[in-house]
Amino acid sequence: MIYQVQHTTTYTYPGTVSVCHNVVYLRPRESAQQVCTCYELIVLPEPGVSSHYVDFFGNAVTFFAVQEPHRTLTVTARSTVEVTPHPVLQPDATPAWEAVRDMLHHERSAAGLEVVQYLFASPHIPCSARLRRYAAASFPPGQSLLTAVLDLTRRIYTDFVYDPQATSVSTPLHDVLRARRGVCQDFAHVQIGCLRGLGLAARYVSGYLVTQPPPGQPRLMGAYASHAWVSVYCPGYGWLEVDPTNNMLPSDRHITIAIGRDYSDVSPIKGVLLGGGQHTMQVAVDVVPINM
Repeated sequence: MIYQVQHTTTYTYPGTVSVCHNVVYLRPRESAQQVCTCYELIVLPEPGVSSHYVDFFGNAVTFFAVQEPHRTLTVTARSTVEVTPHPVLQPDATPAWEAVRDMLHHERSAAGLEVVQYLFASPHIPCSARLRRYAAASFPPGQSLLTAVLDLTRRIYTDFVYDPQATSVSTPLHDVLRARRGVCQDFAHVQIGCLRGLGLAARYVSGYLVTQPPPGQPRLMGAYASHAWVSVYCPGYGWLEVDPTNNMLPSDRHITIAIGRDYSDVSPIKGVLLGGGQHTMQVAVDVVPINM
């Protein structure tokens, strides 16, 4: 599938901002299943300084600085991206999860060390015995890795309630686990914490999920939002993705933007500013298929 994506973020300030510096993670990531054929970033007011680079995790990043007084900042990313389905895997064909755990803990190769960094705690995902205990029911001895991961994905989907009012970016993960409520970011953090607690390498994937309107209803402009899911490493297969919010394997309707340890590594826009006061933010995302 080929999609046109537009992601617009508007910040409004009660006072004047004299200068702001920002980094943006909005360009679709390149992979075997995804190619970004066109991308542009439009910032108003126009930045005085901008640059592009690839971060430690291989994500495309734009830095910009607006150096004129302003009370509104609008950041619009437009892209065209082609997504192909992931290969279909037989869960029972993957190795036992304990074998994967043991391999990772003895890995010393350069390629292996890149994977091993996803075994440890990160800013939003602490090491947690509570998460490990929650995960244990899905990981009996000898269970194949993907079979166990899919069962954990199903349990998170069943046990947790999607509630945009229940959490914020700063809500501790233990509070999410206790309340069993949150959004896709929280569910991804829970699953990653569970997997890392068992000694498995797991990382956070940010992007978009292309949804279909109800039968007979028009597609709502701006109705999409950023999405998040999980990938877990399996020797011989690479990174395997699962979506705990929807209890599914990502397909050609999942558009990947960035990958990191957790949300803090891949927040769509983050930065610092001088002045302005308490701002309000509005986000509108449109994803339009251009071939069926």
